[in-house]
Amino acid sequence: MSQQSYLIDTNILIGLEDNHKVEAAYARFHKLASAHKVNVFVHEAASEDIARDRDSARRQISLSKIEKYLVLKKRRGLSTDELALAYGPLKKPNDLVDATLLHALESGASDFLVTQDKGLHERAQKRSTELGRRVLFIADATDLLVQTYEPKEVPIRHVGEVQAHEIDHKDGFFDSLRDGYPEFNEWWREKCVKQHRACWVVYDDDKLVGLIVRKDETADDTDAVTTADKILKICTFKVAPEKRGVKLGELLLKQVLWYAQTNGYGLAYLTTYQDQVSLMDLLEFYGFQNAGTNDQGEFIYERAFSQDGLDRSSDVTDFDLARKCYPRFLLDRETRGFGIPIKEAYHDTLYPDLWRPRQPDLFVGASKADAPTRPGNTIRKVYLCRAQSKLGPAGSVLFFYKGVSQEPPSQAITTLGILESVSLARSTKDLMLLTGGRSVYSEKELASWNATERRPVKVINYLLVAYVDPPISLDELRTMGVVNGHPQQSIYELRHAQLVDLVNRSNLVFDV
Repeated sequence: MSQQSYLIDTNILIGLEDNHKVEAAYARFHKLASAHKVNVFVHEAASEDIARDRDSARRQISLSKIEKYLVLKKRRGLSTDELALAYGPLKKPNDLVDATLLHALESGASDFLVTQDKGLHERAQKRSTELGRRVLFIADATDLLVQTYEPKEVPIRHVGEVQAHEIDHKDGFFDSLRDGYPEFNEWWREKCVKQHRACWVVYDDDKLVGLIVRKDETADDTDAVTTADKILKICTFKVAPEKRGVKLGELLLKQVLWYAQTNGYGLAYLTTYQDQVSLMDLLEFYGFQNAGTNDQGEFIYERAFSQDGLDRSSDVTDFDLARKCYPRFLLDRETRGFGIPIKEAYHDTLYPDLWRPRQPDLFVGASKADAPTRPGNTIRKVYLCRAQSKLGPAGSVLFFYKGVSQEPPSQAITTLGILESVSLARSTKDLMLLTGGRSVYSEKELASWNATERRPVKVINYLLVAYVDPPISLDELRTMGVVNGHPQQSIYELRHAQLVDLVNRSNLVFDV
């Protein structure tokens, strides 16, 4: 497999090289890249960016640090007009630098671009979905290095529910909250402990690494800008810095979204600081909107919920409607549906929550919670196969059928997803690029596919919407007419009536 390479934006360079304490995600990225001899580039445009720093002492120090890295030079003859045509309006000097970095990325000079600049992520996404996937936040870049070169031995599977008094608030996990909020200890005692606020927690090896503190509010008692009869306030949303690369933020957000949808909330909201760009990007992807600023200067992010079905719109694609209204999705006469057979080993990798071995295993007790709750690790997932079907458009409904298995369930539809995109990988390098940032596959597993021009691998990106509970057994699928005789061994399209029957049988908590 070809060695990965990363181009870092100026904000990453400063995060690694300024005179302040290096954050855990930055330090881990640098350590992993060095340990595995991964090329990390700085573009010559970074010098121009830094040269605009009015602090002359800091400017000279930053410029000197560039010499530690491999430097990418701009293509000769590359004009501002050419960059603006490809990457959008360049109104400020920073815009020109951003476009130059994207040009280097798209030209193949680097595999991934690492930046905390939300605008740069949006510019890449507007250029193309595939380019957008190759622009990573520092935590996702760190996770990709871990996944590629240091596969995780024991994945974190569970979010547990506890009350605030069960958590040791003196834990170092809370230090950054105390630093930013001197009254934290008093707030925790008076508001969280005394009011018995419920919390979602993630523990790894008996260490707290993820936390959400939640509170129920009403229209008459809320800090939200938008009112609703039943409001879910996320008082605290925190992931340990050293664990931000394992997508615990997405895990916790999925818990929020599924819980709010299941329990009939009309609104969920939380506040963020301006520098929490990766959290804001995650929130906006799933339909949260910046509704204003509170008295402390924090952004208020809100997301409405409904039990009603969705209507087709000419202004937004089926997939974008699904992600913004997640976990709801569109189902009408134009919606296409597909069944996807999946082997047990891949099923267990993609859906670790559903793995319930009959014999005790190393994962039991991985969470401190007494009763681990679903869902599992991430919302956006990647599935690899060589099926001939081209599938349908983004927004199509996917049902995953687990084949003959040693552990239950066996031969049953277990999960429902919404298609995001389908791409073909014609080399192992293609696989690495197309699954980067979302992959659950190790370097060895990707290489074992032996992707070639003649035998490409289909890369299916999708949203996990729901686990089908109880799973739809093979006998039931035969009764429904979805399976005739032996189960299908490759991807197959569902007739509209079958699609509707399967969705209805999935026992969703909202109308479609």
